[in-house]
Amino acid sequence: MKKMLLGWVLVGLTLVAMPAFAQDVKGAVKGALGAAAGGAAGSHGDAAAGLKEALAVGTGNAVQTLSKTDGYFGDAAVKILMPEKMRTAVEVLKKAGYQKEVDDFVLSMNRAAEQAAPRARPIFEKAVRQMSFEDAQKILNGGSTAATDYFKSKTTPQLTEAFKPVIAESMNQVGATRSYKTMTDRYASLVPFGKPDAVDLDSYVTGKSLDGLFFKVGQEEARIRTDPAARTTDLLKKVFSK
Repeated sequence: MKKMLLGWVLVGLTLVAMPAFAQDVKGAVKGALGAAAGGAAGSHGDAAAGLKEALAVGTGNAVQTLSKTDGYFGDAAVKILMPEKMRTAVEVLKKAGYQKEVDDFVLSMNRAAEQAAPRARPIFEKAVRQMSFEDAQKILNGGSTAATDYFKSKTTPQLTEAFKPVIAESMNQVGATRSYKTMTDRYASLVPFGKPDAVDLDSYVTGKSLDGLFFKVGQEEARIRTDPAARTTDLLKKVFSK
């Protein structure tokens, strides 16, 4: 039983240094536990409830982390870099003395992602509330990324729909669109007939934002598996100790 329970515990994230946010998550968890866990008895019910609690806590903390200033930009693992199609042009611009323009553009993409990140929280909470007992069992008995994979399959379309308009607006507000035009114009002036391949910036930044979000969920999934101190709620401790 203890070995099986390890499979679901991987997913939660710690509540370190976020007491107010932790209370919000715990409140959401109470509603999220639902009939899937409530209809089961004994250790199975505890396991399902503990899984849902871990998922709510974990995804909430991932969103909280990435929503902060430098949540994306300051973390090399999730930082949004220059689109591949633009890298040749970027190298030319750097050599021509336009390093600041390049840096400003990269920063603006990451700022847009940070502004969009809070939109993920209600989508994740809904996915937890709607989790069936069968879903919980699959995650309990699944591999080390079973919970992250569950969220990818259940939330990616909704997250894309929620993120993209926010990112489009943010890209304008933080100057990414303007920076992109400035760079392409300067590249064209430096290279005869030179023009970088067109990039759908909104789609690019949205995709990279979600990649970073799921990376953080998976990263914390691994942390709680290996670090007992990360199991911060009474229910997680009760279930894991069995």
